[in-house]
Amino acid sequence: MSRHGFADLRELMRRLRDPETGCPWDLAQDARSLVRHTLEEAYELADAVERGEPEEVRDELGDYLFQAVFYAQIAAERGDFDLDDVSDAIVRKLLRRHPHVFPDGTLASVRAPGPIPDTAGIRERWESIKQEDRHARARFGALDDVPANLPALARAEKLQRRAAREGFDWQHRDGVLEKLDEEVAELVEAMQAGDTKACEDELGDLLFTCVNLARHLGVDAESALRHASAKFERRFRAMESVVGERGEALAGREPEVLDALWREAKVRVG
Repeated sequence: MSRHGFADLRELMRRLRDPETGCPWDLAQDARSLVRHTLEEAYELADAVERGEPEEVRDELGDYLFQAVFYAQIAAERGDFDLDDVSDAIVRKLLRRHPHVFPDGTLASVRAPGPIPDTAGIRERWESIKQEDRHARARFGALDDVPANLPALARAEKLQRRAAREGFDWQHRDGVLEKLDEEVAELVEAMQAGDTKACEDELGDLLFTCVNLARHLGVDAESALRHASAKFERRFRAMESVVGERGEALAGREPEVLDALWREAKVRVG
């Protein structure tokens, strides 16, 4: 069987959206209705990458790529842009943002021999060029184009990074740790007062500060929390397995018994 290339995917999408012979579901979609599917596909792709399953990564990447083709097809039907415009825009952007690889901003560029800038320098230059691009689009505020619908942890980190570029940041992680203690104390105070709204506010501040600490430690908060959740799931399932081997149930156990089971699970699965 012959392999299907990218041109086949574009033709398939065109056929699915054919007003006379296409798929009713695909024809009913617009850019807004696709958003939740796109987010779902992004998380499924991330999960496959985290688990290190090449075949699943391939399949999920295909699903994610299909989303991009879908958006471009809808836009082409409206006369807004097409997939070639999308490709042209991203190539131009990446050429501009990688002057250390493409010194004259074209694919024909040949970088002169010599040391490559370190990753910190590359990142700094990347952010500087992005700032220039924002100004070109009349977006002068440092936080102007941070998407509102990013996952909360990822958005918090992006906001903090933008603010830090303007000099609004702790100079050392010790300052973040002190702020963390302060936020914990304020949360405890709100809890003792029985003020539910204040508890929500203070807990949000505490989480926001945790993201700041992750940033200062060079840790991706979203990834760290995913790993912690996976670890909890692994250990909890091990607890269920332990009691199941004994013909018993987990529910209804005394706290000290559950604590012992948790420690046993940690030994079993790490």
